Amino acid sequence: MGVDSFLNRLKVDKQVIERAEFNPYYNCIESGLEDPVIVDGKQYINLAANNYLGLGADIRVKKAAINAVKKYGISMCGTPVATGYIELYRRVEREISKFLTLEDTVILPSCYQANNGLFAAIARKEDLILVDHYAHSSLIEGIKCVGCKIRPFLHNNTNHLEKILKNSSKYRQIFIVTESVFSTEGSIAPLKEIYELGMKYGAVTVVDDSHGIGVIGKSGRGILEDSGIEDFKGIYTASLGKAIGVSGGIISGNKEIIEYLRYFCPQLVYSTGISPALLGAVEKVLEIIEKEFDILGKKLWDYRDIIRNRLVLNGFDLCDGMAPIISIKTGDALRTVLLAKSFYNRRILTTPFVEPSVPPNEGRLRLIAGANLSKKSIDKVTSLIDEIGRDI
Repeated sequence: MGVDSFLNRLKVDKQVIERAEFNPYYNCIESGLEDPVIVDGKQYINLAANNYLGLGADIRVKKAAINAVKKYGISMCGTPVATGYIELYRRVEREISKFLTLEDTVILPSCYQANNGLFAAIARKEDLILVDHYAHSSLIEGIKCVGCKIRPFLHNNTNHLEKILKNSSKYRQIFIVTESVFSTEGSIAPLKEIYELGMKYGAVTVVDDSHGIGVIGKSGRGILEDSGIEDFKGIYTASLGKAIGVSGGIISGNKEIIEYLRYFCPQLVYSTGISPALLGAVEKVLEIIEKEFDILGKKLWDYRDIIRNRLVLNGFDLCDGMAPIISIKTGDALRTVLLAKSFYNRRILTTPFVEPSVPPNEGRLRLIAGANLSKKSIDKVTSLIDEIGRDI
């Protein structure tokens, strides 16, 4: 294959975008996550960000980030194992662990890196990894790097999972991998049942709580609190860039496992340590959640119900998810992009999912109404949904 053939092979297929006369991706945001956001000099209501609690542009969080920069600078210019492990880094690790009621934590630049690096460090070719059919790309890519046997189980189906476990005794170690809240549809994993099956059959449960931490659970502590799981003996990962409102990823769990990862997780050992600004911001967000989750969480769920009910009233086909994610079933890629265009033309940002993020012809349009949105913005969204409903 020549260079020209190679370059042609990597061209992006833009047929759907050209037919829709609209590209919903890589919108250039000209503001922070205040309400409204600015795109091309115009005001938009943001239902696309994962800013569940509305803390991404909170003034208190900004000040904490600035204070950290004043003390440490933008970067320590080293990996955590070298010069990147400042005392703020360690303190935030401990505060996250306490928040989750887990023994220890490591912080990485992103949860994608956390999920990619985890399996390379803990699994071997003679192991078996059972993974939910709808698990996130970062988990799948991380698992594939190991080269071990992989078997998907039907989405949130514990009967199918147990059937596989019963017939999988020949492997050195079994891992069960799932998300807590599935981001394209808002369903919540039956983690307690999954974890109990893992304990019964000697399998280690790995859960990615990226869309659960700061969102579900009585006090916003995520899937372990929501499921009533205490003394969790599995492995927990999560993003700090969604409800936590900052950036970065974590792996938490047993002290021995986390200490092992500090030396043998490539994505941690060979990545420049997360910026002090982000660490300072995370610390402040945890403090805010501890004090204000009742208020922020109620607003998040109220907004979710208002918008969801209006979509149902207008005949939209929604996923049955129980999380504060509203997911419209849209069908093929063109219909998905065209519906995103209908919202965009009315100054509402949404998130369209098409293949390969979802199976072919199972497109989704996701809406998340963060707690920072004003009641005026929510009222405007509901009236515009009526317009869109009439148009389509």
